[in-house]
Amino acid sequence: MQGMSNAALLNEALAAGEGIVRLAPCWVPRSFLMPGGRLKLDPRDLYALGAHRGGIDERWFASTTKADNGPLTADDEGLNYIDHNGKRVLLKEAVETMGDKFLGAGVMAEHGGWNLLCKFFDNLGPIPHHLHQTDEFAKRVGRKGKPEAYYFPPQYNMKDNNFPYTFMGLNPGTTRDDVRRCLERWNEGDNGLLYHSRAYKLKPGSGWQVDAGILHAPGSLVTYEPQVNSDVFAMYQSMVEGRAVPWDLLVKDVPEEHHHNLDYILDMLDWDANTDPQFAEHRYFDPAPVKDPNAMRDEGYSEKWVVYSTPHYSAKELTVFPGRSVTIADAAAYGLIVVQGWGSIGVMEVETPALIRYGEMTKDELFVTFDAARAGVEVTNRSNAENLVMLKHFGPGNPDAQRFVQ
Repeated sequence: MQGMSNAALLNEALAAGEGIVRLAPCWVPRSFLMPGGRLKLDPRDLYALGAHRGGIDERWFASTTKADNGPLTADDEGLNYIDHNGKRVLLKEAVETMGDKFLGAGVMAEHGGWNLLCKFFDNLGPIPHHLHQTDEFAKRVGRKGKPEAYYFPPQYNMKDNNFPYTFMGLNPGTTRDDVRRCLERWNEGDNGLLYHSRAYKLKPGSGWQVDAGILHAPGSLVTYEPQVNSDVFAMYQSMVEGRAVPWDLLVKDVPEEHHHNLDYILDMLDWDANTDPQFAEHRYFDPAPVKDPNAMRDEGYSEKWVVYSTPHYSAKELTVFPGRSVTIADAAAYGLIVVQGWGSIGVMEVETPALIRYGEMTKDELFVTFDAARAGVEVTNRSNAENLVMLKHFGPGNPDAQRFVQ
């Protein structure tokens, strides 16, 4: 559908959902990683886009950001569709044409769009030690820098897979020459970069904040990852689990004239942040209750901040207890993914799928527009035995999260 018909569809969807729209699952492959098989995608569909594209190890949420997966990337890869009675329009188009209705006039005036990319990623083993460029370096290739955060939802982490540890940063005292020698050994097998880093055991129900310019090699827990909406990265580790990492993935977002300029590549690292002696103390987070836990329990729910501390994004975990109903107001629009249970959110039925075929519709993902969020959304758990649990992701400038910004 094109033009006015898309506008009519969006208005109809907003009216029917009372400011809440349903989103179709958005699956993304990565050719250089091995899928962990815990995202509820049918095992027969892990390579639905072809083995040459890689396994599907990511599900993107409320995304208006196209994936950067090389020349074979589909035009809508990484983009979420709003689904209304089987008819679809991109959330990206909705924000571009009706941003005031979806995000609020203030957010559109200040930020010009959603400016959030959120996903689950799920790998059998670790990702190579890499960084996401800061704004300074990303701008040189026409992109935005990318800080990101991690939260490890217990509902998706019944199994740790092969390496539930993440190397982060560099050991205090590591020098440019130490890392330079690793880059010089790129084609000699493992370049030894991890000898200069430390690994942290990942704990379900906890999280981390990783700013742009910091090296990190995410481990094998299913990870909920809010981040700035950019797909820039640079891999600094030449081999992971015996598989070679091509130099192309180090310089994917480096100006062509600097593809073999080691000084430029080393400059992309935030050296102070990488070698911070108190790295964990500054970047590890446990969930923070939104208000008094006992008061929430009496009202039939629990809500916690699971991603906070930065102005770029924030996230909450909302749990509604069996048979209970609660109305929750938020200060900003948000996307949500249901990770346990079934019930209703506003007028929308929701349920956690057990198994999803590629291309199949689900009832576990929604987008709550600005006016609906501020007015308050009634969430009802229709089970008398199981919690209803969802993760809610917010873009930049959520007023409720400002008290945590450091």
